[in-house]
Amino acid sequence: MPSKDIISLHGETLTPDPLGGLYWAREETLIVSDLHFEKGSSYAARGVMLPPYDTRTTLRRLDVLMRRYAPKRVISLGDAFHDPEAEARMETADADTLAALVTGARWLWILGNHDPAPPARFAAATAYEEQIGPLVFRHEPHEGAAQGEIAGHLHPCARVVSEGRVLRRRCFAAGEGRLVMPAMGAYTGGLNVLDGAFAPLFREITAWVMGRDGVYPVGEDRLAPELAGRSFRAAQG
Repeated sequence: MPSKDIISLHGETLTPDPLGGLYWAREETLIVSDLHFEKGSSYAARGVMLPPYDTRTTLRRLDVLMRRYAPKRVISLGDAFHDPEAEARMETADADTLAALVTGARWLWILGNHDPAPPARFAAATAYEEQIGPLVFRHEPHEGAAQGEIAGHLHPCARVVSEGRVLRRRCFAAGEGRLVMPAMGAYTGGLNVLDGAFAPLFREITAWVMGRDGVYPVGEDRLAPELAGRSFRAAQG
């Protein structure tokens, strides 16, 4: 189910979903980020054997979001494909599913560092960034002030201190009039929102943490850094 809470950004109302999508009702637009299709097969080609089901899992999440919100427009904020050869490695059924999803709405591929262009079979509008009303969409967030920016790339996650326990979850990172999306790909890692990579973007940050049944805002006073010796800087890889 979608979150009961909403994020207000630059005068717009956005609904974060526990599957990692963001719905902009006024524009009937679904926003997703960092799908990283075929990351598992990319690792397998380099000798790191992972179960080859990440693309299908990510597509199922995307399909649920499409059915839940019935958007007229979908914006994918870059790194939808893990590398330029991803299409060649996709299972036929997965490629058919993605092609059907792309034709089911007006699709906009924001180009990322992993995917300089979408495969021809999934061709749709592309841009390095796009402004719609007061909001601007790009893959990598800009340092400093960027009112109305929605970006991806950093794969934010949060370690939340709650009732003596510490839980680690993906999250939407919000503050300073901007929002950084969680990665939706099944094999994407996460970078703690207290990591220094977020410092140029936020003076104060709220982690909208993805739970099983909703998305919940958590302030910095309840967030914890990563344990010493653990690094998730490979999250964008």
